[in-house]
Amino acid sequence: MRGALEALPSPHPLGETLPSVYRTDQFTQQLCASFDDVLSPVISALDNLPAYLDLGTAPEDLLPWLAHWIGLAVDRGDDPVRQRELLRSTSELHGRQGTRLGIELAISAVLGVRTEVVETGGASWSVDPNDPLPGEARPAVVVQVFPVAGQEIDEERLKEAVAALKPAHVIHRVQVVPAD
Repeated sequence: MRGALEALPSPHPLGETLPSVYRTDQFTQQLCASFDDVLSPVISALDNLPAYLDLGTAPEDLLPWLAHWIGLAVDRGDDPVRQRELLRSTSELHGRQGTRLGIELAISAVLGVRTEVVETGGASWSVDPNDPLPGEARPAVVVQVFPVAGQEIDEERLKEAVAALKPAHVIHRVQVVPAD
């Protein structure tokens, strides 16, 4: 439960739902009032559950939990507006996870920088089965980020993000290209 509000009235008081023989009993009414005090925050949270799950109205401290729920790692210290934007873009990001474009979009969304991914692989076709394969034998990606002048990049966070986004069998290297 997120927290209790003082004197939060119950939308459905239990004492009023009892048969008439118990409505006049003061002990029963006090007992029901105690249950109302305990249950009213629960009822309020359940009544407002759609607001907790809506990215536009969810409380800021709930955003990392929502991100974790859908398999997205966000930093609790991030700006809540950036967290909401990142959460909104997850359907597109999950559909492209592990691809060059998916890595570029995710790093750009997480760090707010222009990103380019260079792959060592390739694709071609040939009628000769003995033609050499394109690209290099060992798959790798180089992730280049281009911060604007004065923008600091947390390289450790960048490396962790790339490691989480790329396919497991692909080695990676990260380059922070300084602004001109």
